[in-house]
This record gives sequence, C-alpha cells and structure tokens, in this order.
Amino acid sequence: MNYPPPPPGGGPPPGGYGAPPGGGGYGAPPGGGGYGAPPGGGGYGAPPGGYGPPPGGYGPPPPAPGMGGPMGGMGMMQPHAPYGVDPLTGMPFSDKSKMVAGLLQIFLGSFGAGRFYTGHMGLAIAQIAVTWLTCGAGAIWPLIDGIMMLMGKVPDAQGRPLRD
Repeated sequence: MNYPPPPPGGGPPPGGYGAPPGGGGYGAPPGGGGYGAPPGGGGYGAPPGGYGPPPGGYGPPPPAPGMGGPMGGMGMMQPHAPYGVDPLTGMPFSDKSKMVAGLLQIFLGSFGAGRFYTGHMGLAIAQIAVTWLTCGAGAIWPLIDGIMMLMGKVPDAQGRPLRD
C-alpha cells in the first residue's frame, strides 16, 4: 500500500489518509444495485381465495362444575358435598380444614396431630416414632408435611381435598 508517511507529530495527515487505492470500498453488489423489489411483484397482497370466516360459531362455553351444570344449580347445596366441590377434580371437599390441619402439623407435628386430624392414623404414629427415635431430627418430616397441608396438596383419609 502506498500511503503517505505520517506527519512528524505521529497522527494522521491533515485531511485523513483518503480512499484506499484501486477505487476503494467493496463496490456495487453483483447484478445491479441494492436489494430491490421482491420477486413476483412485491408486497404480500391479499391472501388467496377460500379463506373466509369459519362456518357457524363455537357457542357458549359449558358451565363450570357447581355453577349450574350437571353437578347442581347455581347456589344449590349438594347433599353429597356440604362444603362444595373442587373445581379442578370435581370431588367434594372434606369436612377438615387445611388451615387447621397445617397449623396442627407444623406446631404439634412431632405428636402427629395434623395427621390424626385428617384421619391418617398410621402416618401419625409413624411421624411420632421417627421424631422420637431420631431424637428430634425426624421433625423435619412433620414440618414439610404441614407446609404441604397448607398448600392443599394433602387429602384427608377418604381422598377428598381439604377445604379452605
């Protein structure tokens, strides 16, 4: 490259170095200039025919369980579910409260109180045995169990979800 020597101060010459030799730059793209219009006349235009609105309609959504559907009418008490029906599973709620079960299990879990309350006698005795046989180290099980009860993840002894 035949660039002029730098000035005595070491910076670029006044006015810059200029264009590179040979015309400079990359030049124009092959085949003309720029991108141009897309092939086929350009733009998206209207869609091809045959795409109209769907025939008919979807109709109203089905009623939620316990809200006028096959499970019972709006506000009507169902004899098999005096505490209501779980909207996710359709099962009747338990007569046991998840707040009472969870707090009993957190504060008195070493004695299996929350599990006795929900009707799980075998688990309650197992929690007592594990807590006492491990000199209290097994009390983490009733603590986690109580948190799960408060979250509503533990059913009662009949498999029904605990009510709020």
